[in-house]
Amino acid sequence: MAPAAPKPVLKHADRAVPLAAIAAAKVAGVDLEVQVDPKAAKDAGPVLAITPGQELEGLVSILRFLARSATTPSGIYGRDALSATQIDEWLDFANSLVSGGGLEGACAVANHYLSLRTYLVGYALSVADIACWGQLQGLLQWDKLKRSGSHPHLARWTELVGGVPELAEVLEQHAPKRRRTAGEVNKDAASGRGGGDTGSYNIDLPDAVEGKVVTRFPPEPSGYLHIGHAKALLMNQYIANMYKGKMILRFDDTNPTKEKDEYVESILADVALMGVTYSRLTYTSDYFPQLLEVGEKLIRSGKMYADDTPVEQMREMREERMHGVESKRRSRSVEENLAIWQQMQAGTEEGLTNCMRFKMDMSAPNKALRDPVAYRCNLTPHLRTGTKYKVYPTYDCACPFVDAYEGVTHALRTSEYKDREEQYKWVLRAQQEVWPGLPWVHIWEFSRLSFVHTVLSKRKLTWFVATKRVDGWDDPRMPTVQGILRRGMTLEALKEFIISQGASKNMTLQEWDKVWTINKKQVDGTCARHTAVVSDNRVRLTLTNAPEQPEVVSVPRHKKYPPAGVKATTRSKVILLDQEDAQAVSEDEEVTLMDWGNAIVRRIVRDAAGVVTSMEGELHLEGSVKTTKLKLTWLADMAELVPLTLTDFAHLINKKKVEETDDFEACVNDVTKWETAALGDANMRNLQRGEVIQLERKGYYIVDQPLVRPSKPVVLFAIPDGRTKEKKPVPVTSW
Repeated sequence: MAPAAPKPVLKHADRAVPLAAIAAAKVAGVDLEVQVDPKAAKDAGPVLAITPGQELEGLVSILRFLARSATTPSGIYGRDALSATQIDEWLDFANSLVSGGGLEGACAVANHYLSLRTYLVGYALSVADIACWGQLQGLLQWDKLKRSGSHPHLARWTELVGGVPELAEVLEQHAPKRRRTAGEVNKDAASGRGGGDTGSYNIDLPDAVEGKVVTRFPPEPSGYLHIGHAKALLMNQYIANMYKGKMILRFDDTNPTKEKDEYVESILADVALMGVTYSRLTYTSDYFPQLLEVGEKLIRSGKMYADDTPVEQMREMREERMHGVESKRRSRSVEENLAIWQQMQAGTEEGLTNCMRFKMDMSAPNKALRDPVAYRCNLTPHLRTGTKYKVYPTYDCACPFVDAYEGVTHALRTSEYKDREEQYKWVLRAQQEVWPGLPWVHIWEFSRLSFVHTVLSKRKLTWFVATKRVDGWDDPRMPTVQGILRRGMTLEALKEFIISQGASKNMTLQEWDKVWTINKKQVDGTCARHTAVVSDNRVRLTLTNAPEQPEVVSVPRHKKYPPAGVKATTRSKVILLDQEDAQAVSEDEEVTLMDWGNAIVRRIVRDAAGVVTSMEGELHLEGSVKTTKLKLTWLADMAELVPLTLTDFAHLINKKKVEETDDFEACVNDVTKWETAALGDANMRNLQRGEVIQLERKGYYIVDQPLVRPSKPVVLFAIPDGRTKEKKPVPVTSW
């Protein structure tokens, strides 16, 4: 009988425990002996002795060997060539987490990558996850980053991976213990283990079975998607992916008066733009025949009645004395209700004066249970079915039935619908009674996304468009996905912010500064730098000792990002300065002209109002830029400068939070957009629509309209950078 193969021995330096290798061996089913090598240098990598004379050095090589040696069908090295290659890339990346001092940058990359992913590769734990998880354990800098909340997706992923039993066991047995500070203990105690459920996806989804969870995103095509819809969309996809399930995209097209093909197309475009995939696309109108059939069954079972009480009167009756007053039509016979049901389907005059109400409980403390409308007549042609139907279900009637009929297991809704949860359950139970086999649907709530100085009511947003207070649904002042992106938000920043909110049920009023700060981090490192001078009262500075003929030099468009390329900068005897800068300079003061050198201003001419009209000075290129107080942007005075319109925006709403009792129109800002004429460097004639740039010392801008012809200026929209600034409207002047 052949002797048993020797057990591989993993040797490591004291306190440099290769947690990833130990964990990978456990998951792969490889029996491993772990030893401390007292002779190893403290920064030495691990060594795996496989057989006498055969050793592997370095964590990455060891992990590849262990993953390939798996004795269990774990698939931790991928199930095909592509996933194995992707895993190799992450194994190499894992080294950057502990080498070269680039932990924060590497964590930022991983955090962004994990914004819409559960695992690094595929849909299950792999050796890539084990490698990166192991490298992060015990790093004080990662502990600090995690507690700061700056890398929410990476933090969530480490919790998920660390919860795998084999990895949790390795961490408990082998990780060097670090004593927590009193501040850390107090912070966790105060917040409920690291910040409560904000940013967390540790939710106990009822009856959730891996691989069988089905969620849905059901927008009504009566407007464009706003940032609140974007959260609901990403939340549904995220939860479905977390349970390896599916998400259905369904248009709730039950109100032909408000719905348009334009809105369907814009929603589909936004969903695609955000990289969200769904198992299938459906419409509530796909189920109109079934909904009419279930409606008749509900009438026959006595759970619905026809009511012609005027709308305003019925609203008062549902509110009266906080108990509600029953309609006189509530006692109609089944036969009478069926007859009116036929009139409604025919769209007759009598049918149009009636609606069908659920017979719930008009005295219920929860007003959502006070006989809500289930079906109503509408003769407006439907965007898909035309004039085929005259009766349409309300959202509250159609949604429970279609959710169950389509096999949705979990309906994720914002917590503003909390009062209507009992209504949903009542309707679904009633429909199950008349439609045998209809499954149950669980409701899970998460907090609605709310922002200061912002309304997300589709009715109010429609008002802004209809009254032309904005230029359309994609206006950069609108909180729609298209409006926010047009304003200069990157898709990555928008998704990172939304996902970082987690599945919390806590209602909070968010500051826009937070999301714009995330955006600044996304764009600052790569966007090109350009120069502009405000046209109004621009000042000519004559440099007496500058070359008579202009000279052109090449400078980087971004000094720290070479891929941004270079730009041509013209230096001339006469240059242009902003009036604001000219006002800050004193005679005989030395200043720095950015991307050129120092100059001394010898003479300043002002008019009677104190406006600077001209300046004279001389170059002092041997001067030190470190000693000057003012670093000024400038442009050569030449015909090739590009006319610009710099556009700034204010909030549409002047109140931090609009309450239901507020006069909405009184909360609307009168002036929310203003433009400033400017001149830009000649390189800006090549800017493309949607390109983000930084105007030196002015801020970040996105190109809304590039240069088409010399007489039409380039239109730039100011991008907030997360710092609150009060700006006043400035009229456009000539260039």
